[in-house]
This record gives sequence, structure tokens and C-alpha cells, in this order.
Amino acid sequence: MLQAYQRFSHTHSDITDSITLDQDTRKKARIKGKTDGGVDIGIFMERGHPLLVGEVLKTECGLFIEIKGQAEPVSTAIATDWLTFCKVCYHLGNRHTSLQIGELWVRFKPDNVLEELAEKYGLIIDHTPTIFEPENGAYSNSRHTHDH
Repeated sequence: MLQAYQRFSHTHSDITDSITLDQDTRKKARIKGKTDGGVDIGIFMERGHPLLVGEVLKTECGLFIEIKGQAEPVSTAIATDWLTFCKVCYHLGNRHTSLQIGELWVRFKPDNVLEELAEKYGLIIDHTPTIFEPENGAYSNSRHTHDH
């Protein structure tokens, strides 16, 4: 079994394999799984620093494994104006839920109460599965890297 203890935010030209993970799995510090090429892997990272799509792991034997995001069920609330969008983000943030924020859209795990709140403000809900990459929080680093 491959074992990975290091992570890099930049890509490497010698990527050996990849592993596709959903958001809940990417936020774990200890992950046991299979690479997309079918190889068993154990991932051991520092707690509190989720794996990010596009990061690269280095295994103990020197192989580079890219992190990919798996499409999963999400609710994407789409606004047509900035003031309404800001108000919805404020109210969703007060509920301490994980959010991915884009330009006039906000994404969260499916939740009827949150969807109703967004719809109350006139946002349209899209349920198309996609990769979920929520904000890590105001006090965390957006990228966690190690130098070579």
C-alpha cells in the first residue's frame, strides 16, 4: 500500500496517478482508499487542513498523486443581483454551514431549510451534481504547502 504524508499546492510534471474524493473525505486527516489507477493508498495529513482539489501528494516511495474532486449532490442557489446575493450569503453564513461562493451563486450540501431560505429571496436552486469546494474558514490558510 502506498502511503502519503506530504502535500504540495503546485502541480508536478511527473504525476503518477490521481485519487478522486468527495468533500467529506477530503476533509479527513486519515484516508484509506484506492487511486484512480486501482492502487491501495493510505493518506496521513495534518488535522484541520482539508485536501484541496489540484493538490499533489507525495508518497513515501516518491510517487506524485493528484487530488481530484468527485461530483456529488449539491444545491447551487443562483442570484440575479448583488444585494440579494449578499443577504442570502449572510443568512446562510449565520447557520454555520459549509458554503462555496462564486459570482452570484452559492453552493451547499442539499438541505430543504437552506433551499427555502434562498428561494424566499428569489434565488433559483440548481441540483446538478458537481465538485463541492467550500471555503475553509476565515482563520485557515487557503493552501497548505511544503517546500521541496
